Formats: sequence, C-alpha cells, structure tokens
Amino acid sequence: MENNGLVVKEDTIQIIRGDMMKVLYFAHIKAKLDRTEDQFTFAEPITVQQFRNHLYETYPIIQSEKFQIAVNEEFVRDEDIINNQDTVALIPPVSGG
Repeated sequence: MENNGLVVKEDTIQIIRGDMMKVLYFAHIKAKLDRTEDQFTFAEPITVQQFRNHLYETYPIIQSEKFQIAVNEEFVRDEDIINNQDTVALIPPVSGG
C-alpha cells in the first residue's frame, strides 16, 4: 500500500490502528512463561486451533499444559474464529477447597 509516496506494509497499518490481539496468561502458564500478557497480529482471522498451534510453536514449554481459551471473556471451541482486535485468555483448570 502506498501512502503519500511511502510504501507501507499492511501489517504495519494494522499495528498503527491498534489491531493487535491481546493475550493474557494466568497461574502456572504465567509462571512458566514469566509474563502476564503478549500481543500478536495475524494477516487474517484464525481459528482457536490455529492460535493454539501458534502458541505451541512460539512457547514449546506450554505444549503439555492444560488450559481453555476464552475470547472476549467467553469460552470458545477450537473451530471458533479469533480476530486481531480480540482479547484472548488462557484459563488453566481451577481447583477449589
């Protein structure tokens, strides 16, 4: 894309517009990654399963971890779609007592 004579990549425009997916980590996943959140951007909407695969490639240390994924505070299935503007949370199993 050209903007006033400058060539600007589409992914750069997404970042400038704030189209970045916010990912929140909790409990043992947060501890393993030593971070509370990340931001990702993808060229197009992805499925929850594609997102999960991306996480496993980015952070192999969590491949054996059990967690559910919530998008915008709603639990989702692997075939559901995630967009760059969404907030995604990795929710580990919770035990009470």
